[in-house]
Amino acid sequence: MRSIATCYREHAIRVSDSYCSGPSSNRVQSLKSPPVPSISSPGPADVTSTYRARLSSGKQLLISLTWQASFLRQGLIIYFSDGTTRELPPGPKRLPKSNGSTSFQFSDMTIEISWDLTLARFDSSPEPVSGFFVVVRADSEVILLLGDTCSEKKKDHGDEDGIEFASVSRNERFFGGNAYSTRVIFEGTSSAKAHDVLIKCGGQEGGGALTVFVDGKKMFRVQRLRWNFRGNQTIFVDGLLVDTMWDIHDWFFGEGMGCAVFMLRTRSGFDSRLWLEEKILQGNEAAKTQFSLLIHAYKSSSLFT
Repeated sequence: MRSIATCYREHAIRVSDSYCSGPSSNRVQSLKSPPVPSISSPGPADVTSTYRARLSSGKQLLISLTWQASFLRQGLIIYFSDGTTRELPPGPKRLPKSNGSTSFQFSDMTIEISWDLTLARFDSSPEPVSGFFVVVRADSEVILLLGDTCSEKKKDHGDEDGIEFASVSRNERFFGGNAYSTRVIFEGTSSAKAHDVLIKCGGQEGGGALTVFVDGKKMFRVQRLRWNFRGNQTIFVDGLLVDTMWDIHDWFFGEGMGCAVFMLRTRSGFDSRLWLEEKILQGNEAAKTQFSLLIHAYKSSSLFT
C-alpha cells in the first residue's frame, strides 16, 4: 500500500465542521451529533508512539516506543533514528523485563534507557496510563521522560522542565471489530488536553459508511464507501486544523483480512504541507510541532455484511 499522504493533493481539502462550513455534498455530510451509540470495539493490538527529542547541541533524534498487547511476555520495544540511520543496528531495542536499565552506542552517542513498569496500570490499550516511567539519555543528557511517577523521575533524572521533546505520531493496530477508539493529545492545541477519537465503519446498504467522532461529536460521515474508499476531510479541534484521511481499498478489493488506514494529522494552516515522518527532522517546517494519529485496522469477516 502506498503511503496515505501520497494519495491526496496538498491543498485538496474540505473544511468540515458544523460551525465553520457551508452545506456539504451528498457524499460527505457534516452533521450535528446525537449521542454516540454504545458500541463494542476491540482494543489495539499494539501502539507505537514516536517522539522528536532535541539535544542541547542542537542535534535531534526520533525515538519510537512500541507497546504490545501481551506486554509482560513481550516487553517494550524502542527504535531510534537520527534522520540517516533508520533504526538501532542490528535491530530495535527490546526491554523484556518490567524494570531495569541498559546502555549502548548509537550515532556516536551513548544511549541509556531506564524504565520501571512494575506498578503500571492499563486500560484497553497496551500502553500504560499510570504507575510507570521511561527515561532516555544521550551522553548523560535526559532527552525523553515519560510516565507519572514524578517524584522518582525528578529525583533520579533531574527536572523535566528543561527537556525538549515533542510527540510527533501515534500508530495503533486493530484486528476485527467495526469501531476503533483511542484517546490522543493533538500537539499544538491551545488546551493540549486529551481527546476521544472514534472511527466507526460498517453497513452493507449503499456500500457501507464511515463516521468520525471527536469527544462524542459527529464530525462527518462518508457514505458509499465501496466507491469512496479513499478521501480526506478537514475538521477543527480546539481551533486547530486536523486533516482526516482514509484508505480502505483493501477492505473491499484486497485479499485476506485487508488493512485500512486512517490518519488524523494536525495542520498549522491552510498553506502547510503534508509531510512524511522520515522528513520531520529536516527544514524549518519540522520545527513547527505537528502530530499525526494513524490507525491500521484489519477487517473482520462480518464488517460489511
